[in-house]
Amino acid sequence: MALMAKLVAGVDIGGTTLSVGIVPLAGGRPRAPRVADTVDERGGEAVVGQVCAMVRAAVDEVARAEVSGAEVAGVGVAAPGSLDRARGVVLESHNLGWFGLPLRDRVQAATGLPAIVENDANCAAYGEWWRGAGRGFRSVLGITLGTGIGGGIVMDGQPFLGATGAAGEIGHMTVEFGGRRCTCGDRGCLEAYASGPGIARTAAEGLGGGARSSLPELVEGDLGRITAATVHEAAVGGDAYATAVLARAARMLAAGIAGAVNLLGPDAVVVMGGVAAAGDLFFGPLARELGRPRFRSAVDACAVVPGALPGTAGVVGAAGVFRLRTGAVRG
Repeated sequence: MALMAKLVAGVDIGGTTLSVGIVPLAGGRPRAPRVADTVDERGGEAVVGQVCAMVRAAVDEVARAEVSGAEVAGVGVAAPGSLDRARGVVLESHNLGWFGLPLRDRVQAATGLPAIVENDANCAAYGEWWRGAGRGFRSVLGITLGTGIGGGIVMDGQPFLGATGAAGEIGHMTVEFGGRRCTCGDRGCLEAYASGPGIARTAAEGLGGGARSSLPELVEGDLGRITAATVHEAAVGGDAYATAVLARAARMLAAGIAGAVNLLGPDAVVVMGGVAAAGDLFFGPLARELGRPRFRSAVDACAVVPGALPGTAGVVGAAGVFRLRTGAVRG
């Protein structure tokens, strides 16, 4: 049955940030946006409570502001980790420490609205394909760079999930055999090097080995306070070491992109998330590495672009996936 309401609540649950917005079924900028820090140290139930309170507040704000068509059809939730989609359960989310969390039922009970749960990277990729930098492309690989590295694939207007729903998870592609331990338990994953924490770790390790940089001054000598944002700040200020750290992460990402593009042959790769906001300091070395001689046909035919929906791709995509799954649209 087609939905009569004109709005959907979109939720994006990140390792450090929660985002909520009310999205028109036809697409568009989220209304009544809300952003908060993720209080994961208090457990999964506390995060669910945050999410539901934010959704209720956003729904109430839109209802007060809209003259007509303010009914919200439901909630699309972009959640990190592996999922049981049929039951709306987060099976494993290592970055948040969630295992077997019945997220869909918790959201439905607290908001009184029907809900669906989809992987956050899949939602972000769909959001960029639907209303962002991937619009107009037939097939898109979306890569989210943040607390972790996620990936999602859209083919012919549909999220491509694979046999287990984990298709596109480029973050756990091995880029350095026997390398750093990843949060997934393996070693040498792309996520261990090119995610926000991976970049911070690279910077801290080099400084511990004697590298010269302005970074210690920015964190008052506490190397444990270094983040990817700190590294970016130093690089913008002309710090050669910080610039090299970002470039190394970009080269690692380029290796992962090249392998994925040669395997999948997408029309476009959209790079999203906080790390991608480093701009030319990140995309410059990324482009140079992708320009190296290699099996070139698929890479040359693929556009590699930054996301066009900073901070909202997951929210828009979660609403869009709800729209698909509940029959509001077909395709």
